Formats: sequence, structure tokens, C-alpha cells
Amino acid sequence: MKTRALLLVAAAAGLMLPALARADDYAGMLGYLNQSRIDGRALTGASGAIAVNQVAGDLNAQANLVGMAQGNQARVDVDARSTSSRNSVLLDGPLHASAHIDGQALQGANGIATINQTSGIANTSMNVVRATLAREGIRESDDEALAESSVTASAGGQGRAGNGLAAGTRSVGVAASAMQGFDGVLQLNQIAGAGNDTANILGMSVHGNP
Repeated sequence: MKTRALLLVAAAAGLMLPALARADDYAGMLGYLNQSRIDGRALTGASGAIAVNQVAGDLNAQANLVGMAQGNQARVDVDARSTSSRNSVLLDGPLHASAHIDGQALQGANGIATINQTSGIANTSMNVVRATLAREGIRESDDEALAESSVTASAGGQGRAGNGLAAGTRSVGVAASAMQGFDGVLQLNQIAGAGNDTANILGMSVHGNP
């Protein structure tokens, strides 16, 4: 029992401190661990607007933005920006980062699902869904109507990893059993590492008489 308690304390200390304690050989062997996971039956059968931000690490930024409008002159504008000032993390060991969705997660779910799953340092991820229906009824939209979509997104500039060691492992993935039967709009950003920027942007505009 004493050994187990010591291992738990060492792992917790490694996650809390960006610079690993050099005096702790066991923590140094572990390096810098970042693991995020969605597993089991998480969000199975969920319905409606589903937004998930899951992160393990330092200096990471995430956002899920959904805007919808209906009316004679409906309009939705999305402007998302992320900035930082001289933030850095110094690694004293290798970065082992993983982001996975396993089990039966999101099986049979439906609606709009926006998911950011990040492990590591100084990463940014964002999902944006913008939809407008200018008049009651829907018809096929031409290129001019779709071009009126107004989405501005900037996810960069969220710190840096510093001059630490770049060695380690990176792993991302979605199990074949996860998300089976999902119906609707699904946006997924998965990151494992340092200094990555990802974004999913969906804009829809429908104008005119039915």
C-alpha cells in the first residue's frame, strides 16, 4: 500500500508541474504525460447540441461556437480570436501525449456535436457552426447565397512549448465501436503534441422563397 501511494503522488506531481523535479528519478522516467480519453458509454444516445472540450496539458485553448438565426433578414456573424503573451513551458523530459475516443462513446447520438480533444502544450482547436434561414421554407441555394456566409476565426498564438525536449510519443484515434449510428453534424478536433492549430468551420445560408 505504501508503494502504491508513492506512485500516485509522483504521477500527480508530474501532471501539476511543467518542469519535472530532477531529484525524483521516477518522475523523470515518466517524463511529461498528457492523456485525454472519452470512453465507456459517454454521450450514448445524446440528442441536441453536444459540445465537449477536453484537455490535458498546459497553455491549450479550445472553443465550440454555434450560431443560428431565422427571419426575413437573418444573419449570424462569428468572430473568435485567441491571443497570448510570452507564455512558455520548459520540458525536462519527453512529451508523451495521446487523445482517444473509445468504447461506445456517442453511439446513437444525434444533433450537432462539436468536440475538441487535446493533449500536450500550446495547442488551439475550435469548432464553428453557423446557419441562417432568411425566409420560411428551404430551397436549393446557389453559390452567391452560400458566399454570404460570415465566419471569421483565428485560433493561433496560444503560447509556445519552449526549448525543452521534443522526443516522446504522440497518439490520436477513434475506435471503430465509437460514434456508430451518429446522425447529424459532427465536428472533431484531436491533437496530441505541441504548437498545433486546428479548426472546423461550417457555414450555411439559405435565402429565397420556398
